[in-house]
Amino acid sequence: MDKQKALELKKTAYKIRKHIIDEVFSANSGHPGGSLSCADIFTVLYFDEMKVDVKNPKWADRDRFVLSKGHCAPALYATLAVKGFFPESDLNSFRNINSYLEGHPNMTYVPGVDMSTGSLGQGISNAVGMALAGKIDKKDYRVYSIMGDGEQEEGQVWEAAMAAAHYKLDNLTAFLDFNGLQIDGNITEVMNPNPLPEKYIAFGWNVIEIDGHDYAQIKDAIETAKTVKGKPTIVICKDHKGKGVSFMEDNYGWHGKAPSKEQRDQAIAELDAVLAGLEA
Repeated sequence: MDKQKALELKKTAYKIRKHIIDEVFSANSGHPGGSLSCADIFTVLYFDEMKVDVKNPKWADRDRFVLSKGHCAPALYATLAVKGFFPESDLNSFRNINSYLEGHPNMTYVPGVDMSTGSLGQGISNAVGMALAGKIDKKDYRVYSIMGDGEQEEGQVWEAAMAAAHYKLDNLTAFLDFNGLQIDGNITEVMNPNPLPEKYIAFGWNVIEIDGHDYAQIKDAIETAKTVKGKPTIVICKDHKGKGVSFMEDNYGWHGKAPSKEQRDQAIAELDAVLAGLEA
């Protein structure tokens, strides 16, 4: 990936991060930490990789995406809005009782959402089903999913992993948002799921480990996954919860908490400063 492309993607990611903060602030509810950590993955997928049509969200030959950690809907909504699926101004209605932008993704109401998710483990299971359907129907679309690292504590994740390998779903690429923190603290202290690379290899997956904030590494992982035949790929992305906001970074307390007005203003100022530097 050339430097100019990486620069443009980073600008987009920081615009998405600003929307994430304002969504959660407007609702006084939501999950900013994990939404901020995976913003770079979303950006590469939707602005450099996936075949989607904002004017035809249900296009049969589109690539599919499933947000398995559905509580990070602010990141998905912000990405879809910036991409053009619906107006960015609607993001401030997030979690409003009269809004179509519910706290977890709802495929019935939100253009661009391919699967309703929320219960951890069920998203990756649906992604496996989509990939299997693509194989059966002899379609060439690809299926992408983002899981959380705390989500790996769910037994259903491993049932899905076993099925994906059994059916040789090489059209499936999952990203693991590996920031090391979940709502109650460090994942190794809550219910240690490590060593994750070795476990996925044992389950029959191709495993790639990258820096989850490096656009070139994310893109290279996607391209490598396309060359792998006969097995699904998981991209384990080492990243930082709350990325881009100093007081949220690597702080599990921001897993599911809304900022105050002062905190919102500080967060937006920090993100604006990064954007200004990128524009310069």
